[in-house]
Amino acid sequence: MGRAFEYRKARKLKRWGSMSRTFTKIGKEITMAVKAGGPDPSSNSRLRALMANAKAANMPKDTVERAIKKASEKDASDYKEVIYEGFAPHGIAVLVETATDNTTRTVANLRNYFNKKGGALGNSGTVAFMFSHKCYFHVAPKDGIDFDELELELIDCGAEEIDHDEEEILISGAFEANGDLQKYLEDNGFEINSSEFVYEPADYKALTAEQQAEVEALIEAVEEDDDVQNVFTNMQAADDGGDE
Repeated sequence: MGRAFEYRKARKLKRWGSMSRTFTKIGKEITMAVKAGGPDPSSNSRLRALMANAKAANMPKDTVERAIKKASEKDASDYKEVIYEGFAPHGIAVLVETATDNTTRTVANLRNYFNKKGGALGNSGTVAFMFSHKCYFHVAPKDGIDFDELELELIDCGAEEIDHDEEEILISGAFEANGDLQKYLEDNGFEINSSEFVYEPADYKALTAEQQAEVEALIEAVEEDDDVQNVFTNMQAADDGGDE
């Protein structure tokens, strides 16, 4: 499914090694989804997708239900999705996706991490043009599928890449195609194991092992912040020829 994708997956698994961190991240996303579209998953497609993500992360059902209920309360935290941009050492572009209830705190923390690790936090638009916003769906295969026909139908819904093996169908497309792709999969009885939004760079930049270690040090510092949801860069994955 591509070394760059596997690299991103490995990074996520490393960061999500702490179950409490994983649940906190999903809980924030549930809060934002409920506030935007209501607490009923039957009429809130984003919430349905997050509930599937929670299941994939082994988040207990009662924990999910409590998160939905808490998000519906008037005094629930009002998280905002904010993207911060900057450069890591050696000119590596960085996008930091946050869910925060205090942007003053978040930007101060991020600036501190960047400065200490040899990077520089920039203004909006500094590196965003280097990335495309994508959606990914991880789908369970069904018996008797004609993958050629399925691929054509998914392309009609906005899919750009479809890959599969015996365990999973991986579908990606532009962020704007998310709704149509989710609707097609749900309407046709596919089980969505999980889904995600990512920022993919147009090009990857190769570094030496020593240079990569410097960039990783910044990324790891940023990812430790409670307000940070995801970090995306254009650093080429180790041993990757640049292919997805």
